[in-house]
Amino acid sequence: MKAYVTNKYGSPDVLELLDIEKPICNDNQVLVKVHATSINYGNIVLLRGKPFVARFAFGITKPKFRIPGGDIAGTIEAVGKNVKHFIVGDEVFGDLSSSGWSGYAEYVAVPENSIAMKPKNISFEEAAALPMAASTALQALRNKGNIQEGQDVLIYGASGGVGTFAVQIAKALGANVTAVCSTRNVDIIKSLDIDHVIDYKKETIFDKNNTYDLILGVNGYQPISEYLKALKSSGKFILVGGSPKQMPQAMFRSIGNKKINIFMQTHKQEDLNFIKELAENNQLTAVIDRRFSFNELPNAFKYFEEGHAQGKVVVTISS
Repeated sequence: MKAYVTNKYGSPDVLELLDIEKPICNDNQVLVKVHATSINYGNIVLLRGKPFVARFAFGITKPKFRIPGGDIAGTIEAVGKNVKHFIVGDEVFGDLSSSGWSGYAEYVAVPENSIAMKPKNISFEEAAALPMAASTALQALRNKGNIQEGQDVLIYGASGGVGTFAVQIAKALGANVTAVCSTRNVDIIKSLDIDHVIDYKKETIFDKNNTYDLILGVNGYQPISEYLKALKSSGKFILVGGSPKQMPQAMFRSIGNKKINIFMQTHKQEDLNFIKELAENNQLTAVIDRRFSFNELPNAFKYFEEGHAQGKVVVTISS
């Protein structure tokens, strides 16, 4: 089978498309024929080995996980004898970040708790856009933010992969959602039926009298102190990604009753099932910016790294 392999850290040019041995699933695994995958910030970290602290998990001098893909959607081709919840032919999607990565390949053998049944009403490409980014949004809002129905919630950085899912999930959970994005992305956010959209090229949330119960800042550059001004007296600010300057500021976990949290996603199968239900109820749609073929994966990485993707960048591996 073909797979993209990395033997050293570096730019997307270190990705090599090689013929390697097709994996065989063990008794507790399933073998998935991968139809589509996508790119997340975690894939960039795994590829480049930056920030350096990530190498303590991914390998100090060279990548421990040589095939860096995390999100997958595909069809089960074989199951181990101890697998209980899946059968050959099931269409699935999954997050491999806690089970060895390896998603940038035609086939992957994974534990059954890494995957869930694919939403029936969407394509493999749309399903591959969901796992890591939608789980990040869900966990940040629900688990860290303790989002409640009727709360005023602000999503800053609403047009990227995590952001487009966050505005939809916050709305599905009953919040009054305000999305912040640039001029070129306003129509995309409005197409998701988000009523309150702020174009940060024309106005700023920090000049308004509005305050929020919960603010989710996704890969932003604003000083943390500015976000805190927009919080209600007992509000919460959740930082996802963010610039190097933001990280030290966010280390102060609370100011008065205002709480600050730095968030990183962890894989949970129950969250994939929750995301599946949202998608099948038409409460969650994958915004796909560009689609690349498998042979174009290094170019997909380069495009993603430019930082201007509207939603997700996906890669089709097989039909």
